[in-house]
Amino acid sequence: MSSILVISGSPSPASRTGMVVAHVDELLRDAGYDVRVLHVRQLPTLSLLTEDLHDEEIADAVSAVLRADGIVVASPVYRAAYSGLVKALLDMLPKKALRGRVILPLATGGSQGFLVAMDYALNPLLQGKGADQVLRGEFVLDPDIVGEVIAPAAADALRSAVDRFTLAVEDARFRRKRTQLRPAV
Repeated sequence: MSSILVISGSPSPASRTGMVVAHVDELLRDAGYDVRVLHVRQLPTLSLLTEDLHDEEIADAVSAVLRADGIVVASPVYRAAYSGLVKALLDMLPKKALRGRVILPLATGGSQGFLVAMDYALNPLLQGKGADQVLRGEFVLDPDIVGEVIAPAAADALRSAVDRFTLAVEDARFRRKRTQLRPAV
C-alpha cells in the first residue's frame, strides 16, 4: 500500500480543520493506507520559522513529505489564504519536492466566499513546489462542523474526495511500477 501524509495547518488542536483531518485520517486508515498525520503546530516554532533543517523534528517533517506517495494538505482559510503554518512548512521543501506526488487540498472556512482561496492561493503554492498532480480539493464550511460531528453532506463530499485521492494515488503507483519494469532501450 502507498504511504499517505496528512498535513494539518491548523493552529488549534480543537479546530474545525482538525476535525476534518481526523475524519480523513480515519477514512484513509479504514481503506488500509499507512497514514501519518503531521500537525505543523507541533513543530518547534523557532526552527520552523528560521527553516532550520538541522532540527530533528523539522528534518523528519521534510523527510515525511519527500517519502509520501500522496499528501493531503488541510488548512483553515484566513483572509482568503491558507494558514501561515502550511506556508512555513512548504517553504522549507526543495523546489520540486511535490513532483510526482498526488496532492489533495482541503480547506475549512466561514463562508463560500473563502472557496476561492483553494484555487487562487493554496493550489499555486503547491504548484510552486512542483506539484503536478493536484486534485480538485474539498472546502468544508465551518457551520457544517459542530464539535466532532461533520454534517452528512460535508462528510459525503470528504469521502468522495478521499476516494478520488486514493484512486489517483494507486494509479500513480501503478504507473511508477510499470515504468520501472520496462526494459531499457
